[in-house]
Amino acid sequence: MGRCVLFVDKNRKNSRFWLALVIFSLTGQIAWVVENMYFNVFIYKMFNASADAISLMVGASAASATITTLLIGALSDKIGKRKLFICGGYILWGITIWSFALIRTDVIHVLFPAVASATSVGVSLVIIMDCVMTFFGSSANDACFNAWLTESTDSTNRGAAEGINAMMPLLAILVVFGGFMGFDLDRSESWVTIFNIIGVAVIAIGVSGFFLIHDTAVRSEENSHYFSNIFHGFRPGVIRRNKTLYASLIAFSVFNISIQTYMPYLILYYNVSLKLDNYVLIMAPAVILAAVFTAFYGRVYDKMGFRKAAAPAIVLLMAGYVFLYLCKNTLLVFVGSLLMMCGYLSGMAVFGAVVRDYTPENKAGMFQGLRIFSQVLIPGIIGPAIGAKVLANAEQVLNDDGTYSFVPNENIFLAAFVAAVFVWIALALVFHLMKKEARYAG
Repeated sequence: MGRCVLFVDKNRKNSRFWLALVIFSLTGQIAWVVENMYFNVFIYKMFNASADAISLMVGASAASATITTLLIGALSDKIGKRKLFICGGYILWGITIWSFALIRTDVIHVLFPAVASATSVGVSLVIIMDCVMTFFGSSANDACFNAWLTESTDSTNRGAAEGINAMMPLLAILVVFGGFMGFDLDRSESWVTIFNIIGVAVIAIGVSGFFLIHDTAVRSEENSHYFSNIFHGFRPGVIRRNKTLYASLIAFSVFNISIQTYMPYLILYYNVSLKLDNYVLIMAPAVILAAVFTAFYGRVYDKMGFRKAAAPAIVLLMAGYVFLYLCKNTLLVFVGSLLMMCGYLSGMAVFGAVVRDYTPENKAGMFQGLRIFSQVLIPGIIGPAIGAKVLANAEQVLNDDGTYSFVPNENIFLAAFVAAVFVWIALALVFHLMKKEARYAG
């Protein structure tokens, strides 16, 4: 049975495809930015969470994302539907984001009148609901939207599409930063408004998908054995037949470990350590420039291939770490942030494209779990744990309620730099296998 494609010619995408790509990718990334960067701020400011609690939350969410993507990716392959999971998942994702408006100390005191401290209960509730939210978000975005994108592109346009997809996290950061400017994040009321707005927006995008998205999956007998398909990517025979794919996933994982070493603590570092109350205004130009850079950089992959596109991205990332570790001056922090974000997003673009290129035909859903395993689970557990270890003896500040909070320091960027060194080792393996494969093909 032939593949079901989104449009008649995959090389020429119409406006509906690009619109769906932009709004679903951007909205999904806005939700992930709030989770990955601002949930940490939320439990830090509202419930005085420790670095270990933040690390636990990120790790638990990463595990939820990976398990969900394995289960739902295989299920969408079996059923042969993407749209239902994408649209329904976004709607439920928005509802769970909305529910965070209820996680407040006044509500906790009403629901749990016997507890001595609402802060510990609040941290626990945020972690639990984060996992629930991640289930719906990963079902819609990680498993099915990414499978849809893989099936809707080919080697002639995948870099361009992935360049747009990869720039969305930075645009999402810009949207979130700009949107949060008017809020006092030390006030519970601000968070209630934020969760209400984002929740409704994600629900609305989910509804729009019923009119924008055309299904790309095809139900086949080969994909009909659900429980077998869940673990398809972990079979030794599958690994042997797709060595370059798995080597790319290893390199992608190490790359993301480096990112997750500092990312959960980045906003806190700007705000608490550097005392940049206006960090949004400082970061916005860096975000815009990095987003534009990434949108064009995806075409470098299409024209020059993974080898020539990956190396500059890692160099930019590591250069950004050096600036952020050594410098406290606002201008130099901006330069370091720009280099770091350019390297981060361009790296995400080229790694995302190479993984899609080597994903076997008609098995996109099954392999999304493996992608999340390397992009989210392993980095989400190891990276924040490294960051928490580095910050174990960080300076403490006294809060107004008598509790203490840690102050993130520049050592998170040194640790991230060390992790990035290992990316080069993993890339050497990928380049070797690509060269070997090309020699056999020739």
